[in-house]
Amino acid sequence: MGLLDQVIGAVAGQMGNAQGGGAAGNPLLQMVMQLIQNQPGGLQGLVEQFTRAGLGQQAQSWVSTGANLPVSPEDLMKVFGGSGGQLGQMMSQLGMDQNQAMGGLADMLPQVVDKLTPNGQVESGAGLEQGLSALLNQFR
Repeated sequence: MGLLDQVIGAVAGQMGNAQGGGAAGNPLLQMVMQLIQNQPGGLQGLVEQFTRAGLGQQAQSWVSTGANLPVSPEDLMKVFGGSGGQLGQMMSQLGMDQNQAMGGLADMLPQVVDKLTPNGQVESGAGLEQGLSALLNQFR
């Protein structure tokens, strides 16, 4: 089982148990994976974006092997912009309202980043990008 299979299984299992659905039916998981894939620099770029928004400590906690610091929906709005930004477009495509999406993303994003960085560091390279791409294709 590959890293992304493990990530998707762990996160989707947790979210599926809480929401009664699997990975394929989880628009929040789709949104998180799209955020990572569409971010310039991938996962590293996402961490850097949080750092620029003053949330570097939170993002680094997700990457590290320790406990994950929480992030709020308001924090996500600071990082990604309001409903007119990248998240707004994704929410519209997935048919989600802003409150539902931002609350769910605040819960899920730290988990996904944590699972994608099991050794406490951001892995770079084509392998991660190809895996994310393959994962996203499962949802289309």
